[in-house]
Parts: sequence; C-alpha cells; structure tokens
Amino acid sequence: MKLNKTSVLLIILFLITLLNEKMFSQDTFSITAVDPITGQVGSAGASCVSGCIILSDVHPGVGVIHTQAYYNATNQNYARTLMNMGLSPQQIIDSLIAHDAQGNPTIRQYGIVDLVNGGRTAAYTGVNCQNYKNHIIGPTYTIQGNILLGQKVLDSMQVRFLNTQGTLADKLMAALQGAKMIGADTRCTQYNKSSISAFIRVAKPNDPPNSYYLNLNVNNTPTNKDPIDSLQVLYNLWLLTGIKNIEGEIPNKIYLEQNFPNPFNPTTKIRFSIDGNYSVSLIIFDILGKEIANLFNSNLSAGIYEIEWNATKFPSGIYYCRFQANDFIDVKRMVLLK
Repeated sequence: MKLNKTSVLLIILFLITLLNEKMFSQDTFSITAVDPITGQVGSAGASCVSGCIILSDVHPGVGVIHTQAYYNATNQNYARTLMNMGLSPQQIIDSLIAHDAQGNPTIRQYGIVDLVNGGRTAAYTGVNCQNYKNHIIGPTYTIQGNILLGQKVLDSMQVRFLNTQGTLADKLMAALQGAKMIGADTRCTQYNKSSISAFIRVAKPNDPPNSYYLNLNVNNTPTNKDPIDSLQVLYNLWLLTGIKNIEGEIPNKIYLEQNFPNPFNPTTKIRFSIDGNYSVSLIIFDILGKEIANLFNSNLSAGIYEIEWNATKFPSGIYYCRFQANDFIDVKRMVLLK
C-alpha cells in the first residue's frame, strides 16, 4: 500500500503524541520537604515511567520544586527562575498557572516548599490530571500524586514521613516506603509493583548546584523489581559509607588505595596508610549492604599496611570495602570474578 504525504504526516503526528504521553506524562507520587533546623532541603518520588527524577528541582539552602503530570521543561525552568528571584511557593504556583507554556495548567501538578520563616509550602493539582489525583500540604512538606490507587497512597506517605525518627533523608525514604504498594501508580498494577523508577535527593545549605549531599536514582527496573526496594538498597549502602560524617577535605595523609588486583580471584590485597595512631577497621559488605567479613579491627601506629582478603567461599559479584581510621571513613568497590 502506497501512502501519500498527508497519510505519512498523520502517522508521524500520531506517533509523536504517543511518545509525548509516554515520556512526559509524569504520573507520579512524590514529596518535597525541608528541615528548618539543619537547613536541608529534600525531594523524593516514584512513577510508572522511566526517569521520573526529571521532575525534581532542588535549590540548596532555598527549597524544592516538583513539576509533574504532563511534565513540561519550560514550566520547570520558569518555576526555577521564580524561586531564584525569591518568590514564595504560592506565588510561584500562581504564576505557573497564569503563564503555562502550553496554555493548559489544568493538566499540571506542582509541589513547592522553601525554608523561609521555618518553611513555606504550596501545591496545585489541575482538574484535568488523571484520577486518582490529590495533594497534601504540611508546614514543611508537600505530598502529591496522580493516576494513583487512591488517597491511601498519599496518606501512607504522610504518616511514614511524620512518624519516622531521624534525618530528613530517613523521613523521605520512609515516605516512599509508605507508597510501596501494588499499583500505587495504577499503570504498574500489571507489573505487580508500585512504580518503575524512583529517586531521593537531599541538599545541605552550601551544596553546589547539582552536587548534593544525597542523590540516588533508580532510573528503571526489571518487571519483577520494585524501584523503591532498589532505592532502599542504594540508600542503605549510602548510609554504610559514612561519607556523610566527613566535612571539608579528606585528610591526604590517611589513604585507602584501590585493592589490587581488581577484579580478583580469589584473593586481593587492600593497602592503606595512616600518619599517626589510629583505631583501624576494614569491613567487607556485599551489594545488598550486608556485612560479610570483618578483615581487621585494631589499633595501629603510623605506617603503610596491607591486608589480604581471601574470597574463595564467596560468589562472583560486586563488594565494598569500608575503611575507618578513627573518624575518617572511605569506601572502595571490589569486583570478584570466578
């Protein structure tokens, strides 16, 4: 069958429409939050599309913007400019509604929070976002979602966030776990999971743009994997590194080298140097963050040391070596190939 130019054009337009719905309809549940005491700002969310982290716009020391439900980059950039100008969350949303890039704010959803006066928040859910849709506004957080299983998704996120003890990061991770139910984003019901992609970000006040204290992303997951579980694994590994406890530059006279050889089979050597008397430990973790070997734990004086690890009884895979000398901590990745 021979197609004329008009038919070809119509087919192309139809495919573009499908592609836009697939890529930019961010049918999402997410949370924005700030901690006025520490000055940290945070962002987390998940969706039944790949790469939902695109909706997150984090401003260290200022606040967070989420633009979702038919995500539009022009709208997000406009909101970023307004936050940089010092407008309040409600003023930003009012302006986004009045100046939508495509003249259709009714299909958008926003959640915005900043640190001013202990926290200011605002959220918006357009009437033409797909059901179930809603948002929750708290004094230091917003929770929003569309194409949801129901209000219980948002309520569970709020309960977990408010009742979790710990850091802002801990509370955000708990909020996502609260939404880990089959079909939280209803399009993922067929996959027997909540979503396809998930992320969590936390910035300290002086973090450079796009270089945050915590920035974890699960861009896509196999059919049988829930991305919130995968994100939890990354989060647990982040906690294990201890890097969050190090401020400023790492001392250059305490040093953990990459193990050698790497990859290795079945033994490898771990070399480190210290410039004084330290309590030193070397611990091996598997990819899930489980401690599998305590190689060394004792007091040492200044010098260069080598510790051998015999991994004969362990399977091929990625492992992590955590080195600690008093308060100094470093982590290196190790690859075992048999």
